[in-house]
Amino acid sequence: HIPIPRRCEWRLAIPAATVRAIPSRPATPPMPAVASSTAAPSAADALAAARHESLNDVHARLNPTRARVLRPASVEEACAAVRACAAAGQALIPAGARHAMGGQQFLADGVVLDTAALCRVLAFDDARGLLTVEAGIRWPALLQWLAASPDNTGGWTIRQKQTGADDFSLGGAVASNVHGRGLAYAPFVEDVEALILIDAQGRLVETSREQRPELFALAAGGYGLFGVVAALTLRLTPRQVLRREVSLARVGDLHAAFARAIATGCTYGDFQFAIDPRSADFLDLGVLSCYRPEPGAAACASRHLQAEDFARLLLLAHHAPSRAFAEYADFYLATDGQRYASDAQQSGVYLDGYHSAVDRSLGHCGSEMITELYVPRPALAAFMARAADSLRRHRAQPIYGTVRLIERDPTSVLAWARESWACVIFNLHVHHDAVGIETAARAFRALIDDALRFGGSYYLTYHRWATRAQLEAAHPRIGEFLRAKREFDPGGVWQSDWYRHHLALMQA
Repeated sequence: HIPIPRRCEWRLAIPAATVRAIPSRPATPPMPAVASSTAAPSAADALAAARHESLNDVHARLNPTRARVLRPASVEEACAAVRACAAAGQALIPAGARHAMGGQQFLADGVVLDTAALCRVLAFDDARGLLTVEAGIRWPALLQWLAASPDNTGGWTIRQKQTGADDFSLGGAVASNVHGRGLAYAPFVEDVEALILIDAQGRLVETSREQRPELFALAAGGYGLFGVVAALTLRLTPRQVLRREVSLARVGDLHAAFARAIATGCTYGDFQFAIDPRSADFLDLGVLSCYRPEPGAAACASRHLQAEDFARLLLLAHHAPSRAFAEYADFYLATDGQRYASDAQQSGVYLDGYHSAVDRSLGHCGSEMITELYVPRPALAAFMARAADSLRRHRAQPIYGTVRLIERDPTSVLAWARESWACVIFNLHVHHDAVGIETAARAFRALIDDALRFGGSYYLTYHRWATRAQLEAAHPRIGEFLRAKREFDPGGVWQSDWYRHHLALMQA
């Protein structure tokens, strides 16, 4: 991971009194001015001096890329870098924490604009729960600011973030339109009030649902192809204390169980299923965890999985998956009744480099690759049965899997949540040789076919192994999205390996 630079500051770009004076009304308030340095170095010189670096995604390690990297220290420098690239006819793409596995943040033999230093809090409206931040800020730093700021008298916090890892940038969250474990939430775009983008000419452009809404709908979930997200205004929610309710469940009962949880007030939840293809419980038995608000209660969680626990369970999942699931289930069942802050329960342990120990134990180089499929909720059990058959047939090795819910995304052009779906996440082990990668690709394509059979879809962020027919069936607006990209960026300034792949696929 790229650590947040020590020079990052927590300061408001406009006086607090001015922020609090914004009327409490539905209209989007003006975005604050983005402060910048007064003497930025020559971006053209920086571009000329930049040397190729070796890059890769953090988790799967399946995107080795050589590219020049520019690291602007301010928004002004980022704008200048874009202008310099455009003048030189050099394509570029923004990158944050580098977790995406589909090549959205990389551009082979191009320029990668690293946004890590754009990490300040710019403005906070305590009356309305609106927070404006630069796009390179990571979730832990944002949560730390909200917890420590004396201006946060309303107890505001985030509504959702992706789970499984914390050190993601907010700009990346907008670009891939992430979601968390909310039981009745739409994707992250619905938590975003407004954006400031750097366009292909290096200009700052404000956009929201009221101001240039067509650009807002393209940039949210636009994978960096409509400009660099320089800053965003988040819609916050009051922090709550939640009580975790844990039980074992079967996938055939899951749709009704989630519906009961929502009807009785639970706000978050997920279902982590058995991962051993040799077991009759495979993709059927699971741990159902739901989180119920308890007003007036205090957070009190005495049992936690530590980093060493996760490392041991991950290793065990590669060698004895039934045992790994049993130990995981036993731990979660023992946490029934624990109370968590609504933001803290979304954070977790992520182990950098954990696969080195796994590789030594297996005697080969590998990693895990994630995919996420969507199906209508009543079809969940039938899909899981079909997916179990596909995974067994392709000799796939699941390491982790979970089921969540998502509400329809009414905003984004390339919306992956086209309906209120069940989300099924599979984390498959991939052997890093030609045979292993092709085996994984076939398994993932089979899972997409299984989802499409029920009228479902798949998430575009994790791999580039879908066929054109699968892409068009799952994402019927992909052609419109690519045409809009050419309209907004006729010079082709914004490009990525992901974009080039899908453009070629659609033109094949």
